[in-house]
Amino acid sequence: MNQQANIKGHVQIQKLDKYFPKDGEELQVLDQINLNIQPGEFISIVGNSGCGKSTLLRLLVGLDAEFQGSILIDGKPIQGTSLDRGIVFQDHRLFPWLSVEQNVALALEKSGLSKAEKQELIDYHLELVQLSQFKTAYPSQLSGGMSQRVAIARSLVNRPQILLLDEPFGALDALTRANLQQELQRIWQSEKITSILVTHDVEEAVLLGDCVVVMQPHPGRIKRIVKVDLERPRKREDYRLAAIKNDILLDFQDQVELVPHELEQYKLAW
Repeated sequence: MNQQANIKGHVQIQKLDKYFPKDGEELQVLDQINLNIQPGEFISIVGNSGCGKSTLLRLLVGLDAEFQGSILIDGKPIQGTSLDRGIVFQDHRLFPWLSVEQNVALALEKSGLSKAEKQELIDYHLELVQLSQFKTAYPSQLSGGMSQRVAIARSLVNRPQILLLDEPFGALDALTRANLQQELQRIWQSEKITSILVTHDVEEAVLLGDCVVVMQPHPGRIKRIVKVDLERPRKREDYRLAAIKNDILLDFQDQVELVPHELEQYKLAW
C-alpha cells in the first residue's frame, strides 16, 4: 500500500455487516466482509441470489449509509455518492430524447469545466468505446450493446477513481455480451481504473477479474478469494481460465445441495 499511497482508487472494506428490517426483526444480509482492493485492480464478485453482492455495491456507491464496520476510499470513510465512483447498471438508463453525445455530457453538468474541456472529454470517451461516429444518434437508433457502451462512456467521462459494474451485460444476447466483455477488458487496460464487477456469470468473472470474490448466502459472506494471475488480454478459450472457472463452480455445487432452487441462476454460466 505504501508504494501506491499517491495513487487513487484504494478500497478497504473492514468487518462490514449489513442488516435490513424484516417482520419487526433485523435480517442480516452481509456478515464480516473484508476486502482490500488496490488502485487499478479489477475485482469480480460472484454469488447466488441472496448473498448480498448487489447490497455491497449499493454501499460502495454510497446509496445506503446504514451499516456496521467501515468502507474506506483512499483511507477516508465513504460519505454518500461521489463523482469519484462511476457506476454502470444492467439497464443502460439513457434518456431517449437526448443524443449519444448529450447523454454522456449529462455526467459533466456539475463538473465546473469549460465547454471546450467538456467536449474534449466527451470526444475522448466516445472514441474509447468506439462510438465516435454515432455521437448524434439517439438511443432508439442503437443496439443494446451500443447503448451499454454509451453508459460506460458516461460513467467514465468524469474520470472516476473507481468503476462499479452491476451485471452490466446481463440483459444482452450471448454474442453481444462476449464482444462487450472484450471491450471492457480493453478499456480497463487503457484506463487502469479500480473496477468492481458484480455478476452471476462465473466465466465473465474469471475472464475480467484480477481475482474473483466468491460469496455465499444467508447471510452474505466471503467464502474465498481466487486469484486469476494470467496475462492480458485474455481469451475465453484459454484452458487455464476454464480450469479456474470450473474450480469456482464447485463452490456453487456445494451451495446447490443446500439451496437447490438456486441452480437456475447458474445454468448460463455452466
